[in-house]
Amino acid sequence: MLDHMTFRVSDIARAKAFYQPTLAPLGYSLAFEGNYGANILGFSHPDASEPEGKKTDVWFIDGPSPYGGAPTTTGCHLAWRAESRAQVDAFYRAAIAAGGKDNGAPGPRPDYHPNYYGAFVIDPEGNNIEAVCHRPA
Repeated sequence: MLDHMTFRVSDIARAKAFYQPTLAPLGYSLAFEGNYGANILGFSHPDASEPEGKKTDVWFIDGPSPYGGAPTTTGCHLAWRAESRAQVDAFYRAAIAAGGKDNGAPGPRPDYHPNYYGAFVIDPEGNNIEAVCHRPA
């Protein structure tokens, strides 16, 4: 089980401008914005099982890692679970309005499984992001 994920970006302000409205339909909000040697953003969603009532599990760090490797996280496929198909639709609309590129409009993906409903967008770094609902219509 994943606890959190961190992605390196080339422009933290652009990441904020893109991800803040894109993740909002899925219940995420900006929970942290600061600098610990690099500018960092953390997004959280409500989670009653967490001590603070929310879980900050998506993080973005500005610039390359001091440990080497690629300067940004790109070419990844990131999928967030949606509670409803309407949330998938709203995620897609928000991502496109924030400058994302269409990579698959909202709709059923019966090849994955009968209830799979997803939408795909390319983010500013070139990652394929998705919102998916596994519930029946």
